[in-house]
Amino acid sequence: MKVEIYSDVACPWCYIGKRRFERALAAFHGADEVEVVYRPYQLNPDAPATAFPLQQYLAQRFGPQGAQMARQVTETARGEGIVMDFDAAMAANTLDAHRLLRLAEREYGGGVQQALKEALLEAHFGQGADIGDAGVLETLATGAGMDGGRVRGYLASGEGRREVKDEIAQAQRLGITAVPTFVIDGRYAVQGAQPASAFLQVLEQVAGEAKEAGAGAGGERCAEGSCAP
Repeated sequence: MKVEIYSDVACPWCYIGKRRFERALAAFHGADEVEVVYRPYQLNPDAPATAFPLQQYLAQRFGPQGAQMARQVTETARGEGIVMDFDAAMAANTLDAHRLLRLAEREYGGGVQQALKEALLEAHFGQGADIGDAGVLETLATGAGMDGGRVRGYLASGEGRREVKDEIAQAQRLGITAVPTFVIDGRYAVQGAQPASAFLQVLEQVAGEAKEAGAGAGGERCAEGSCAP
């Protein structure tokens, strides 16, 4: 079974959804046979190269509701064991972070990509790090097990830039308009940071259908706890 997770490093619900999906996967009897791959999506592709306070960005985009939204998602994240500090967080362009995640998956495998994804989310939401900064990205990548020299050269080049943008465009053509979106075996799309029980139910359903030698394709789509451009 293959699970492709479309998400953005700048999306708090993607962090919460990641944690809930991981709990579901840990409870799934066939977890060892599940391949998890993170796919790119940018909520704000026009974000400037120079980072600025996330609270300022939320106020510009959502007005007075921005601060309330931050408090609500912080409380939800706390329930999943995630620390979010919106006062320290910096809004940044996430294209290079997605390039790096693509490199991790292609040259190091899913385990390293997942470790890097976690590090990026924690750095962005919990540590006030500028995840658009090449030095920060290199530090996080080497911490996840990637070669520093390769990462440094990669980020300094344009390698992977077009491919990531193409993947984002393909996601939009597939109808993905909000993140996180979890696509399971190319047949089921679960949108939003659903409860772990909902993820587990879908995993078990897909596994059951596989045992029935390719029983009818279908689709499920949920729409709570997600971020949209």
